[in-house]
Amino acid sequence: METNNSALQNKIKIISIFPSDQQSKCTLPFAQELISAGFPSSAENFLQQPLDLNDLVIKHATATFFVKVIGDSMMNAGIRSNDILIVDRSLTPTNNKVVVVRINDEFTVKRIQFSADKIMLLADNENYKPIEITKSSDFEIWGVVTFVIHQV
Repeated sequence: METNNSALQNKIKIISIFPSDQQSKCTLPFAQELISAGFPSSAENFLQQPLDLNDLVIKHATATFFVKVIGDSMMNAGIRSNDILIVDRSLTPTNNKVVVVRINDEFTVKRIQFSADKIMLLADNENYKPIEITKSSDFEIWGVVTFVIHQV
């Protein structure tokens, strides 16, 4: 099945921008022991110092924002519809990074691929064609995706 690229496959809604002076702490108990995904292990010395989720996922507070994704074009990258992405605008987008971009006044999330003569935006779902960025494209990279939050 081939999907129309004019809709950019994934819609993004910016849900929060975090200026550093308005960021609040979110500390939770943190289990330092590694949790086995195979056979169970003991939970001795289970709780360690509190963990602040901001410290874990936000490295550059004034350049970080959250977006919510609608669509399935990045499902093979572990990004599903209704997931929340943490995006850092201070990071330099490098080849094959997942980025949030604006194309002709629409936002989307894609894997970026640079070559000597062009920029391509690639979906991580074989049902979608690559999007070539041309000189006539109204195009801007908004940031690099650093984390994905989704419900299990």
